[in-house]
Amino acid sequence: MSSTRVLILGTLLDGPLHGYQVRRQLELMGADFWANVAYGSIYHGLSKMADEGLLDIVESGKAGKTVYQLTEDGRFEFYRLLMTYWYEMKPIVDPFQVAMTFMDRLDKPSLLGALRGRIDQLKMSIAMTERALGGKQRYGAPRHIDENLKLNIGMLQAQLSWCEEALTKVEDDELP
Repeated sequence: MSSTRVLILGTLLDGPLHGYQVRRQLELMGADFWANVAYGSIYHGLSKMADEGLLDIVESGKAGKTVYQLTEDGRFEFYRLLMTYWYEMKPIVDPFQVAMTFMDRLDKPSLLGALRGRIDQLKMSIAMTERALGGKQRYGAPRHIDENLKLNIGMLQAQLSWCEEALTKVEDDELP
């Protein structure tokens, strides 16, 4: 089940859009911060869902843009997937945890450098996401979109705390 599928269907709830408008809506929601959306896959997804009967083409090819709208099946599929996402727990797949698994394969200077680099990246990501808070409403995003950003900040801060603690443990030869 693809989160991109739910996002595309959800953007079409309020009316017909073409692919670029769907992309802009997802950018406005900040989906690039909290969802793994390959923006190029939007056009393929729209076409595929039209083939599946979840979307109708209401305008084809005008200025090279195809306009899609939800069918009743598409609306049903959106709500089915949405409720599944609310209730289904899935593991968060993070390549960083793969790297952590093999931290014992790095020498101490390399591991310390990697942790310091990760800490710097996390601090920058947190600051960048904090700057985005509230800003999306100026462009029409609903207020609750900030909650996704806040959740993302919380997850980044948890990882930052772990990295800072691990750095100290590596420096003190308590890890790995």
